[in-house]
Amino acid sequence: MKIREIMRTPVIAVKPSETVGKALKIMNKENINGTPIVDDDNNLLGIIVKADIYRFLMDPGHYESCPVEWVMIKEVVKAQADEDIMEVAKRLRDKDVIALPIVEGDAMVGIVSIEDIVDYFLESNK
Repeated sequence: MKIREIMRTPVIAVKPSETVGKALKIMNKENINGTPIVDDDNNLLGIIVKADIYRFLMDPGHYESCPVEWVMIKEVVKAQADEDIMEVAKRLRDKDVIALPIVEGDAMVGIVSIEDIVDYFLESNK
């Protein structure tokens, strides 16, 4: 099975100038653990996950005013939409990430999290 069959769409993304606080509120509202960071042309610049935000909160700072670009991961692990779910699951584990954008060429078309992968395997083993 291809990853496109379980990826989440549309992708909830934020701009690099959005605050860490706003990004966390969006993730909580949408019940997601991470969100890509995109520019005005929807080009992928990075990704931020709740774990990054929680690590950031351990240091005193400007949570409500700090832009996500200060916290985001810039070297994004991603997958192609036509990749096999097992290969993507291995990449999540090998790279120790909890979410990765799904692309077709350079265009971001979805996102998949570790929870999505676990849900797929739980459902397929019923």
